Amino acid sequence: MMTTTTYTVQGMTCEHCVNSVSAEVGALPGVSNVEVDLTSGAVTITSEQSLDTGAVRAAVDQAGYQLVA
Repeated sequence: MMTTTTYTVQGMTCEHCVNSVSAEVGALPGVSNVEVDLTSGAVTITSEQSLDTGAVRAAVDQAGYQLVA
């Protein structure tokens, strides 16, 4: 069963930011798709199962941005 969850990420300002977040989050186990809306900061993740928010936060941090609680 696929799960879709949307998070808000702060600090993204350009397509490079979008690509960085997409790459880091997309590398998490079970993630099949990542869509990033630069204007709103929304990051929608489709995965095989619910993701641990801590893992998503760590991936976003690794990309250099901040997951909004």
